[in-house]
Amino acid sequence: MIIEDQLRERLRKVEALFFGATTAGEREAAGAAAERLKAKLDEAGRSDPPVEMKFSLPDQWSVRLFIALCRRYGIRPFRYSRQRSTTIMVRAPRRFFDAVVWRQFSDVHTDLWLYFEQTTERLIQEAIHADTADAETAAEPAGLR
Repeated sequence: MIIEDQLRERLRKVEALFFGATTAGEREAAGAAAERLKAKLDEAGRSDPPVEMKFSLPDQWSVRLFIALCRRYGIRPFRYSRQRSTTIMVRAPRRFFDAVVWRQFSDVHTDLWLYFEQTTERLIQEAIHADTADAETAAEPAGLR
């Protein structure tokens, strides 16, 4: 449970950085700012018409994060039949999407990726073997050249 709490705190910090909050009061204000951003999305839809965008994400964790952020800002993620599960389509005003959703996705995705990498490394070292270095490079046998 401690790992989850640490991850939640990291996510809060990233979101706080995104909205410029440093204290609890500022975080509340950031929540209100998120609501205002949703309203701006509606407004942007009138001046900057929604366009269909396709995102091919690297893994299911990224897909989950991306979908959650889209839904948070009132953008409906979808995929067409026969598209891969890591492909997500959205219809949204391009400028709003790039400035808000994609920017926040990039920040949070980077932090999650680093967290997963550190956690995996630590768990392998503690539970399996302390040496987690990559495999060594050997010369090819003469018959394969």
